[in-house]
Order: sequence, then structure tokens, then C-alpha cells
Amino acid sequence: MDQPIGLQRDFWDAWNASNREHKLSEISLDQREVTLRWIAGLKRTDLDIIEVGCGAGWLCPSLKPFGRVTATDLSENVLARVSQRVPDVRFIAGDFITLGFAPASFDLAISLEVLSHVADHDAFIAKLSGILRPGGALILATQNRPVLERHNTVNEQQPGQLRRWFDRNELKTLLDPYFEIQQLDTITPMASKGPMRLLAGRKVKRLIRAVAGKTVERTLARHGFGWTLITLAHRR
Repeated sequence: MDQPIGLQRDFWDAWNASNREHKLSEISLDQREVTLRWIAGLKRTDLDIIEVGCGAGWLCPSLKPFGRVTATDLSENVLARVSQRVPDVRFIAGDFITLGFAPASFDLAISLEVLSHVADHDAFIAKLSGILRPGGALILATQNRPVLERHNTVNEQQPGQLRRWFDRNELKTLLDPYFEIQQLDTITPMASKGPMRLLAGRKVKRLIRAVAGKTVERTLARHGFGWTLITLAHRR
């Protein structure tokens, strides 16, 4: 279904305003935890960093200790508000594919739950590769298609919302021409239907945590049952 860029912008302006400007989900909190741990592993504080699809800018304050941060998103109205709350970050509103970033101008690119919402996935990954310096790092998270399709009830796709989820092998195939994958994990087991909800339903998880901490969740994630696929890769 054709989704003009203006319609996409309107959808994400409204979505970010109602979902990410006021509260972070468990999914986002887990993505932030893994992202910051992987960045710390790079052992640098002078990075040129770009976050592509920054939404309400919730990750940006945590990125500033690692270097100079640029953040971009379609959500023009949301970014106007974020820029007032989060100083010392360069916010750029617009379609990432058409924005004129210079080649090889960043050391690290971060993109969390954006891939499934772009029209041309190969062009998106190619551009991420192109704006990174040789050997530059990519941290990318996207929805884990089998878990969403088999174990969760998901809201209907809305006007202005592009949606094409990936499984682990599809993501590897997409990244392989441009990036060498260092790590590819699933995180945040979650289920709202089927047998897995007995271990990963929201209420059940809280009860299990009270008894065994996050041991069960980590085991499910290791076996591929996380909502999120998240990868650390380096530009070839």
C-alpha cells in the first residue's frame, strides 16, 4: 500500500506524541540497556554518532557521554519539542533517505525499530553503511517477526504506517552485503496469545520475576523468543 511521506510524517508525529514523549515501554528500556552496553564496549568518548529514527529523542541524553550526537526523524513537530528539552544534540527532521549527510561522516549509527517502517529496506541499510566511516559500528533493533506473528496480538496497520517485520535470517541477509555482524540477539520476551503467554505474558512475567528474577526471560531470549532483534555490526 502506498504511503506518501507526508502521511507517514503525520502518523509518526501523533504516535510519538502519545507513546514516547511521556513514558518508555519495557521494550524501549531493554533496547536502551543493550545499546549503551555495546557502546561502552567500543571504549570511546569521541564518537560522531547518528541516531536514525530517534522519535521523541528518549535515547539521545544517554548517547551524549560517548561523543557528538546527531538525531533525525520524520516527526517534525515532536523534534521541535525535543530540541528544547535535550540540548547539545543536533536534531534534523526529514526523510533519512533524502537527507544530505556526507559520506563517511559518522563512527556509529543507531536505529531502533525503524527498519520495518521504511519503504526500501536495502536503500536504508546501504545509506547507513555509506554515512559510516570504514569499520564504523551499527546498532540496529527491529521487531522479531515470528514472535509478533505467532505469539502476540498486534494492532492493525494504520494509514501512514509502513510495516514489514523481519526474522533473524532475513535480517542477516539484508545486512550481509554492507556489514559484518558481531552480535545478533533477541531481547524482551513478550506474548499475548498462545502457550508462550504462560511464560512471557505481562502479568506472568511479573510473578516469575518476583520468584526467579529475570532468569526465565533471559532463557527465552537466548532461544529466540524476544520481541526485539538487536544487532551490533561493523561496516565492511
